[in-house]
Amino acid sequence: MKRLLHIFLLLAVGMNMFAAKQYLDSCMLYVENGDTMYMAWLHDLWVYPPMKFKNRKQEKFYWKTVRDVKKCLPYAKMITREMAYADTELAKLPDDKARRKWWKSFEKQLYKKYESDFRGMYASQGMMLMKLMDRETDKTSYELIRQYRGKASANFWQFVAKLFKNDLKEEYDASDKDRITERVINLVEAGQL
Repeated sequence: MKRLLHIFLLLAVGMNMFAAKQYLDSCMLYVENGDTMYMAWLHDLWVYPPMKFKNRKQEKFYWKTVRDVKKCLPYAKMITREMAYADTELAKLPDDKARRKWWKSFEKQLYKKYESDFRGMYASQGMMLMKLMDRETDKTSYELIRQYRGKASANFWQFVAKLFKNDLKEEYDASDKDRITERVINLVEAGQL
């Protein structure tokens, strides 16, 4: 019976390895002195105490945060990748004129590709995206706009944000005021929520 179990495990692991090559680094068989050991690396598991809401408004805020994080987190990661790509391409160019020309064409390409997605977002999702961008890049939205579009543009958008009672210079604070958001992000990234 024990031998049958080992054969079954070997076949299951072998089939899993051939079926999903992306998981080859997460499981393996190790043979030492005739003993076969199955080793697997598991994803992080986040354990938080259950949420206790004082009232309906607090519960509604939590589930709205979950909705917004699920919608905006992939965009924040995508924007971070696009920024890294843009930075490497801009560094390759010899002068400011070539950089501006490349940036204009890249910006048009991004607008064409993602404009409809961002126009369909709620205002709360836009604010969440700003928080997530600060979390991913460690720069506020104001600093990012200033880096890519200039100081005048950053000041203009800061003024517009202030009209809607928002602040582009606000930093992400995972340990205090954004701790619920950080909890939701951890759970979403781990696939637990």
